[in-house]
Amino acid sequence: MICQRLSPILLSIVSIPCVALAQHGFFPENSLLDSLQSITASTVSPSGDLNPYGVAFVPHGFPSGGTIASGDVLVANFNNSGNTQGTGTTIVSISPAGQQSVFATSARIGLDTALGILSAGFVIVGNLPVTGGAIGQGSLQIFDRSGNLVTTLVDSNLLDSPWDLTVHDQGSQAQIFVSNVVSATVTRLDVSLTSTQVTVNSKTRIASGYAWAPNSEVVAVGPTGLAYDHVRDILYVASTDDNKIFAVSAAGSRTSGAGQGTAIFTDEQYLHGPLGLVLAPNGHLVTANGDAVNAGGTPNDLLEFTTEGVLIATYQLDGGAPGAAFGIAIGRSERAVKFAAVDDNLNTVTIWTLRSLER
Repeated sequence: MICQRLSPILLSIVSIPCVALAQHGFFPENSLLDSLQSITASTVSPSGDLNPYGVAFVPHGFPSGGTIASGDVLVANFNNSGNTQGTGTTIVSISPAGQQSVFATSARIGLDTALGILSAGFVIVGNLPVTGGAIGQGSLQIFDRSGNLVTTLVDSNLLDSPWDLTVHDQGSQAQIFVSNVVSATVTRLDVSLTSTQVTVNSKTRIASGYAWAPNSEVVAVGPTGLAYDHVRDILYVASTDDNKIFAVSAAGSRTSGAGQGTAIFTDEQYLHGPLGLVLAPNGHLVTANGDAVNAGGTPNDLLEFTTEGVLIATYQLDGGAPGAAFGIAIGRSERAVKFAAVDDNLNTVTIWTLRSLER
């Protein structure tokens, strides 16, 4: 365990054997991360949109014939070219070679961390619009694989302020878990899919009672990152203002709310306003510190920890001003595991290839 804690986070999440590193901290600047294949690409759209929030991999088996393909990475921009919060409208696509193009431009402003992709050929994105400093009604938009808008979901009760999401993809069916930052709730959408249509069969509030507050740096702090373990039917929630990670049991099957669920990671030394959250292939969780809450220590850290709340490793994404870390994503294919993280300071996304299965 000690050696694993001293290994780079992006090595340990795929269980690559650890090595001893310097005795100070978990991730020295010149760690073995440098030996992994990675690309970094600009997320600034041709229109000038800034501040990348959501990031997602196009999954293996995604239908061909569109403008994106399996292995591409999508990034949603929250700000416009003037860097005004909650006014961005673009989703950019990054190819495996690092080439950027615009996947979709939204008529709704403030595209955020709620970005997910379904293997049936659809892209889901949430928005939190900000006008004159005031947060407006959010929505979920669903685009086809060519970036054409298919439908927009608006619900002032259950989808008031979509801020992040995760999907349980079952092919012709899916469950979409959505965190609402203002009402401080989590909603599950059960949907059925064809090649051209997404039908919402039900919407259920499965969690509530998290702390939330307006925030000048990120507009609002409340429940954000979500990660779903379909084997155990547990949804993990990164609650930024609570500065805790919660576990909601029976998340895919429950018909009523579970309150906040159970707090599983509450390390005040290392947690500084968790935002993005993913479940790694080794069963550990990785979160991105946003630094808007409980600021201090090393800024812009990614933390890896077990579902029992044991810290495994940390990695500093950016040594600059706090607030660089936000959306993170895990991608899997037949040949590799990949990890992506946006950098709000630099307006970039870095994509690491963690493991090659080529022989």
